[in-house]
Amino acid sequence: MITIRPIAEEDTPRVIAWRNAPHVLQNFIDRNPLDEETHARWLANHVNAGKAAQFIIRADGADVGSVYLRDIDPVHKKAEFGIFIGDRAHTGKGVGTKAAIQIIQHGFDALSLNKIFLRVLADNEAAVHCYEKAGFAREGYFKEDVCVHNRFYDVIFMAVWKKDWKAL
Repeated sequence: MITIRPIAEEDTPRVIAWRNAPHVLQNFIDRNPLDEETHARWLANHVNAGKAAQFIIRADGADVGSVYLRDIDPVHKKAEFGIFIGDRAHTGKGVGTKAAIQIIQHGFDALSLNKIFLRVLADNEAAVHCYEKAGFAREGYFKEDVCVHNRFYDVIFMAVWKKDWKAL
């Protein structure tokens, strides 16, 4: 069973370890390591301020990753989606898709969003597949859109809209 629960300060050490794991970091646009001070600022200035909704993903009773909506825009009713499965034993098993579906539902119901969007490195085919299974559609393809460690990457923009949403 896959569930999500609100993030708590006590989750900080685990979130830092997950976020800094090589299999997670390699798929992020921002590859700066996460530290305790940065995470505490994120919780205070974003999550606790209502600018982000972050949850811990639980699979079969164990915490395995995090899913979030960031830059929540109450005027334009949109937010950016993000996810990472830190426990490598739970990757490739549908955990991310099920967690994505739950936070999309939360975004539309609890946050009254109209659109939830994401950016994904185009070579991260597993993530693109996961997002499509969760209901996201491709909006655009941007060639050499970001530069990470002196290498350019193509980025795919994807979104899901409330009017099109059907919880899977």
